[in-house]
Amino acid sequence: MSVPDSQQRAGVTVVRHSSSILDDLRRVGAFKRDRLSGKPSDNALSKVPESAVSRDTVGAWLRGRRLPQRLEPLLAVVGRIRIEAARRGLLREHVDSLGGTVEELLDEARWRALWEAEHLSRAQAVRGGVEGRLARKALEDEERRVRQAALADRPRPVRWWSQQRLGVHPAVPGRKVAGTEFVLPMFVPRPHDADLREIVSEACAEDASPRFVVVCGASCTGKTRSACEALAAVPEDFDLLFPADSEGLLAVLDADALSPGTVLWLNEAFDYFDTTTGDAVATSLLRRLDGDGPLLVIATLWPEQMDALTTRKRSPEQDNPHHNVRELFSRQARRVDLPRSFGGNVDAVRHAAVHDASLAAALETDGENLTQVLAAGPDLVRHYEQPTGEHGIYGSALMTVAMDAHRMGLALLPVPFLEAAASGYLTDQQRSQAGRDWFAGALAYARTLIKDTTRPLQEAPRPSGMGAMPGVLRLADYLQYHGRRTRWGRCPPPSFWEAASIHLSDGGDLSRLADAARARGRFRHASLLYAAAARAGSAEARVALARSREEAGDRTAAVRLVLPAAERGHVGAMIMLALLHNRAGNRTAALEIARAAAQTEAPYAMLAYGFLRQVVGLSSDDVPPPPLSYPEARHEGELSKLFGKVMRFVRGDDDRTADWTAWFSDAENLAYESAIAGAPYALARIALFRKWEGDVQGAARMYELAVDSGHLGALKGLARIRNESPDAYMHRGLEPDGSLANPWAWWDPDSPCADPAPLQAR
Repeated sequence: MSVPDSQQRAGVTVVRHSSSILDDLRRVGAFKRDRLSGKPSDNALSKVPESAVSRDTVGAWLRGRRLPQRLEPLLAVVGRIRIEAARRGLLREHVDSLGGTVEELLDEARWRALWEAEHLSRAQAVRGGVEGRLARKALEDEERRVRQAALADRPRPVRWWSQQRLGVHPAVPGRKVAGTEFVLPMFVPRPHDADLREIVSEACAEDASPRFVVVCGASCTGKTRSACEALAAVPEDFDLLFPADSEGLLAVLDADALSPGTVLWLNEAFDYFDTTTGDAVATSLLRRLDGDGPLLVIATLWPEQMDALTTRKRSPEQDNPHHNVRELFSRQARRVDLPRSFGGNVDAVRHAAVHDASLAAALETDGENLTQVLAAGPDLVRHYEQPTGEHGIYGSALMTVAMDAHRMGLALLPVPFLEAAASGYLTDQQRSQAGRDWFAGALAYARTLIKDTTRPLQEAPRPSGMGAMPGVLRLADYLQYHGRRTRWGRCPPPSFWEAASIHLSDGGDLSRLADAARARGRFRHASLLYAAAARAGSAEARVALARSREEAGDRTAAVRLVLPAAERGHVGAMIMLALLHNRAGNRTAALEIARAAAQTEAPYAMLAYGFLRQVVGLSSDDVPPPPLSYPEARHEGELSKLFGKVMRFVRGDDDRTADWTAWFSDAENLAYESAIAGAPYALARIALFRKWEGDVQGAARMYELAVDSGHLGALKGLARIRNESPDAYMHRGLEPDGSLANPWAWWDPDSPCADPAPLQAR
């Protein structure tokens, strides 16, 4: 019998055995081959009724390579070999040089004792290892529970979460979830749902490594519902954690509170990563994805949001390049795309609609765009575009303000801002006919419950905790989408920018709106917003103001504006200050400031430092290249091919054929799609082609559209097509009607009389 030894390894008892049962099996195999001429054969032994094992298994036993898992087949095999040895009269002979007779080697009681002793020893070894692992895991789990208890967002059992709490939109009236007013239609799976469920199931396997899945689809296409239904493949003993915001997610990751056997739920994931803490969140999540599994991270995104997170290009003045966000979504994410419609699955919907009132109502409206109908998208648009009642037109104006705000990067809308901005979206007659209660009525119209499902302007949840933020609204998802598709080429009116400067208090929001105004050539309003942002503490706004003052020739004011932010260590401000010193001839100071900025390893700071070293005649070889490369803009490849064909035609390289018209039409349509997706630069190329073809008016319209869409580079082209000074356009910008702005004075955030009053009063 085997005699166990033991030793300690890392606090765990490891039991070692002599494995004599395997040695004796090898002796039996050698005896059968040498003394019994291989009889009975392995094949014959496998067919013994009590054996019921394969020939290969018998062979592995008799070579000492495998331990029999059951005793009865082993005894049957040894017994048949004993019968053959007895038939040949060999039982009393010695087996080999190790001693002992054949009868002793093949004794049934011996093999029973050997087998039981070996399995007992192995069971003890396994039990000791398991107990050690369980003790360590219990300690780790307790420490993790302590950390989780201190968090605002905590994991709960995966079956505890309802689809409503996980973010599924309520549907048009129909079957309600028991005990609630929440309407949840029957689920009709589409091909992507099978793929998603398989991915989730694989990710939850016991030996799976952490997985990151992104469910990608346009507004109201069923992203969250598909993700929720896929949770059925998650084992019941898993937890699910749904952080309220980016800060909460970062706290969870920093506390190492995501244990194996957890689902991290990131519905509307763009809100977690398009923030000042977004890159830190991505860094921590990348680190956790390299840890122990199983762990499943499920995120939902719109396609344009996915594009923004994977192809974002930051300007040199911004010190948050979101490199790790791009790494997370470009390389780590398993993307599952949802179609915009049900298409070939309409028959399945019709079958389900027999038993579901919500599906039946949606089919009456639009069978293919089912999910949008279920979320009341078309009814929202109808409510917006075809206002009714005394206050409908004013409510529609509030919705348009909200659409423009969302397009410019403002998601949360203070109610006073909506009221102050609305006048620019109404005609003179509509404003003159407004009664004293116009805003109360407009707000009531814009807050109308559509199809018992959703409201155009909705309450915004608090960043953490329960309840809504007071005095703040947000635009319904489908109207956000509709606004991007229908208003992409429109610049907001003056009332929008002026209301923002008065009623917004967050420096980041004000700075983003200022960037948007500047990109559209509305420099006067950009100045107003930058000044307000700087007073609210935005370092980016000070950098932008300083750049503008320097371009206007006032370097002293530029240094004064950027110096406070540079002294606080803002990298963009430090680089701007270094460049200002360099242009003033003070290269020693410029190099010192740029070197300090480069020590942060911000890519553009390293580039600027290398550039300044070259300017003063020093080598830049010791400045490492920045670790970033920015992908090409969306549609760039397709646009380049079409523009190449059009260019060859314009130069006369190709004959003028009917195909050219098709090429140009395709290029123009693609340019529109590119502008809708946030890349309006292509419109300027179309304008240039129109100009070369002699269509001056068409070229001017394209340049105007490009500028109003946010392509500042088209401003010079607009000036030239109008036979006016490009320098004047680049210094003064445009009036609200798109004409060259009259001379105006820049707002100074440090002036004691810099109150954000309407510009007409200046």
